[in-house]
Amino acid sequence: MSSLKLIVSRRFLPFFLTQASGAFNDNVFKNALMLLLAFTAANALPWDTDLTMNLAAGLFILPFLLFSATAGTLADAVCKTRLIRALKLLEIVLMVIAALAFYFQQYLLLLGLLFLMGSQSAFFGPVKYAILPQLLSDKELLAGNAWVEMGTFVAILLGTIVGGLLVGVADAPLWIGGVVVLFALLGYVVSRQIPTVGEVAGGGRFRFAPWQQTKATVSISYANRTLYLSIMAISWFWFLGASYLTQFPNFTKTILGGDNTVVTALLVAFSVGVGIGSMLCERLSGDRVELGIVPLGSIGLTVFGISLYFSSPAQQPETLLNLTQFLASAFGWWVLTDLTLIGIFGGLFIVPLYALLQQRAEPAQRARVIAANNIFNALFMVVSAIAGIVFLTLLDLAIPEYFLILAIMNAVVALYVYSQLPEFVLRFVIYILSHTMYRVSSRGLDNIPAEGAAVLVANHVSYVDALLIGGAVRRPVRFVMEKAIYDLPLANWLFKAARTIPICSKQKDEAVYEAAFASIKRELEQGNLVCIFPEGRLTKTGDMDSFRPGIERILSETPVPVVPMALQGLWGSFFSHHGKGAFKFKGRFWSRISLHASEALPATAATAAELERRVRLLRGDAV
Repeated sequence: MSSLKLIVSRRFLPFFLTQASGAFNDNVFKNALMLLLAFTAANALPWDTDLTMNLAAGLFILPFLLFSATAGTLADAVCKTRLIRALKLLEIVLMVIAALAFYFQQYLLLLGLLFLMGSQSAFFGPVKYAILPQLLSDKELLAGNAWVEMGTFVAILLGTIVGGLLVGVADAPLWIGGVVVLFALLGYVVSRQIPTVGEVAGGGRFRFAPWQQTKATVSISYANRTLYLSIMAISWFWFLGASYLTQFPNFTKTILGGDNTVVTALLVAFSVGVGIGSMLCERLSGDRVELGIVPLGSIGLTVFGISLYFSSPAQQPETLLNLTQFLASAFGWWVLTDLTLIGIFGGLFIVPLYALLQQRAEPAQRARVIAANNIFNALFMVVSAIAGIVFLTLLDLAIPEYFLILAIMNAVVALYVYSQLPEFVLRFVIYILSHTMYRVSSRGLDNIPAEGAAVLVANHVSYVDALLIGGAVRRPVRFVMEKAIYDLPLANWLFKAARTIPICSKQKDEAVYEAAFASIKRELEQGNLVCIFPEGRLTKTGDMDSFRPGIERILSETPVPVVPMALQGLWGSFFSHHGKGAFKFKGRFWSRISLHASEALPATAATAAELERRVRLLRGDAV
């Protein structure tokens, strides 16, 4: 299903509007209150405005630290649709009280309500992401996350702007109260249209125990290293985002020499960029969670973070610039472009990671994994405030210098994460290959079982056959590869990352030969896909060699379905033996590749001869 069809679907649109209206309302309320406390009601509280601003920011973020784990436990234990509706009802109650508090100028009460709204948002966060895999199919999951991220950032932007505008109108408290109550009501009405989903088996019974639940939730995130490092990567993006957004007002005033309209323009550029990047994910990935885009996102965050340092003017203008004057300056469009691109690459970075959390978390623990993510997100945002104080106040750096340090830190964090999770680098290499040197089309891949063990067999044409098949097949694949190819410099690191199984002839090294069959048996018993190239070596002529009988031994030890596959279009390409040999500058640099799969054969019918015949038919050979 395309992303446009998804957004208008009965399964997704009500949920999308519900979460977007909540994000909008939160930011109307929060920004309007902050501006009233800063200007109109500066003397309404018995302490200075700086303390009020920091107190308000802390009151909104604190519930995410206190209650995210409890929220995840609750979302795993009950029907997520009913929980969303209950939370929207709570939002109505809170906004009605807030409307009265605005009208009667009860600012201490409004600060308390800010904490309660943060609590409501903390409970909504885990269920928001945990319900998506129950509303959408795996093929729709990335597009769904892209819409959610785009909708959230646009809603935050619009809510912030509307909250600021409402403060400036006559009878502002009345208008602010009316808007937040109206959108709370609309959010609840729309939530009534979200399809009811069943409870996930194994979710357990709920009890309110925040401290114990926080420890248990964080422990769940530690249990799966891939999920844990993905959470750290997402939290790092929120660290970056909070660092940029926090500095925008002072950056605009002290470095760019701009007024409040320029601050708004920077905020719009960053937020719209994240929205564009989120939607680009689905366009660049198709209908799968494509982890190869994540390194691309981190590269862009570093490159344009460094560019932002160089685009900042060395000397502040003598008078404050409005938006028109700012855009007419030598640096205006450069700064806005950098911030837009930082947002775009940020969207490319986080959307696949959110989808990965939802896809790979155990269904009964999914909301708690999202809750752990929210806990770490909040912690990283708090640390970003501390980092700003250290670098800008204690070390007395200029804001552009701080942005440069953030960009360099991003590169260091990315290198660490990818060194610990080479799967991201592997997928990045596959993505680059399949979108530069090769254009891969596929047919019949639905014949590969969606779950459970199976063997894939294919003809062997080039050194990148495994990478291209791995990029086309939705599930992770364990490849069995000739040891001479497996040992190639540089490529060996990638093959190890993909848990490739090296093999050679029994005569050459019996230990390697037997270890390969033992590894294949173990992978199949664990329910994984294993791909072998039964010819045993790369073709030197472009024609298929005979299939060796090793496949029959595999199936006799572990009887599983076998899916014949054929690669076409690789012969004559850079990585094939055509002409002077592989890696020589000859033949085609760009190739159109096709990968065809036929129906799975039961193990009892999958002889080497029969599999060879079927692969030849898929290639179009006369048999």
